[in-house]
Amino acid sequence: MADKLNGQKVLLCVAGGIAAYKALELVRRLREAGAEVQVAMTDGAQQFVTPLSFQALSGHPTRTSLWDSAAEASMGHIELARWADRVLIAPATAGVLAKLAHGLADDLVSTLCLATTAPLTLAPAMNQRMWQHPATQANLATLRSRGAQVIGPEEGLLAEGESGPGRLSEPAAIVAALAGSAAAAPTDAALQGLKIVVSAGPTFEDLDPVRYLGNRSSGKMGFAVADSAARRGANVVLVAGPVHLPTPAGVTRVDVRSAAQMRDAVFAALPADVYVGAAAVADYTPRVPATRKIKKSGESLALDLVRTPDILSEVAAQTQALKLVVGFAAETENLVEYARGKLMAKRLDLIVANRVGVADGGFESDRNAMTALWKDGQREFVAGPKTRLADELIDLIVERLQA
Repeated sequence: MADKLNGQKVLLCVAGGIAAYKALELVRRLREAGAEVQVAMTDGAQQFVTPLSFQALSGHPTRTSLWDSAAEASMGHIELARWADRVLIAPATAGVLAKLAHGLADDLVSTLCLATTAPLTLAPAMNQRMWQHPATQANLATLRSRGAQVIGPEEGLLAEGESGPGRLSEPAAIVAALAGSAAAAPTDAALQGLKIVVSAGPTFEDLDPVRYLGNRSSGKMGFAVADSAARRGANVVLVAGPVHLPTPAGVTRVDVRSAAQMRDAVFAALPADVYVGAAAVADYTPRVPATRKIKKSGESLALDLVRTPDILSEVAAQTQALKLVVGFAAETENLVEYARGKLMAKRLDLIVANRVGVADGGFESDRNAMTALWKDGQREFVAGPKTRLADELIDLIVERLQA
């Protein structure tokens, strides 16, 4: 797929983080894919890698300042902004994300990004706490809402010795993702005008005004699926359990708490073309929730629980104009066996199985690995960020719609 970059003019902006050294390999791989590359650097980036290194690899002078009298004699930064077919920032630091989200233009890189009309791709890299800070996530949501493509970051060992999300994606993965977005138009056309309903997150079943039954679902996978489908042209309704995640751009969000409320919201959103049941709906709920706090009174407590509505089965059984019903199966063992049983029992078109209760995946993690199954087929999705897996799942949904 890297040949999709052949002849593309890529402006690579390098920001000031230790991962800047990987941008050298990125230039080489972009050129191998047939792209023409010019590089712009922040002052911070020059503390890690020299402009001459990028010049040697790109075959073009490296731009470093708005105050280069020779380059700016003919408004060189505007010419460079117009030259680019695509703008890639790698690494994209927390500071650069904040500048771009708020429209600041106080150096060459931020000015170029504000002056260009080319598609923007961000490959973040930073300390895990900086990445997870609400300000960074809010800035990222703003940039995504404006159409920016985000690649990574990966989880792993960071420069300061900590481990977590914040590693720059490998150059090969960045080039592949960039090439994939350049080739996305035919697939996007397949989703134009389709209505997709996605359910995400847990449900909380109240025991009393203080306590509830719940699970560890974060909603991240369902939100990523909704975001991917909306970016590619679908009309998306997201029915969200009690989670604290920003609403993806272009998505209509309905917040619920219990399984019964989720069922009502899902059916209120129908008819639709596709339903993706990514929510971890509670299997049981109290028969009668207590109106007052249940007081501690003995060594044990018996709860009278009843089954919740089976939303996925009900959606699959209804006769409205659904073209595809997609379920999820979270399992701790016998992953494929249990998932295929659920696929057949609930009469689904597609089921996505993922293992939970393991390190580096499942509930609460930003990463996962998945197996998709349908009547006559199966596909493995290798471990990676849930955002990437969501894009790959939407690709598969498009394939199954056209099968």
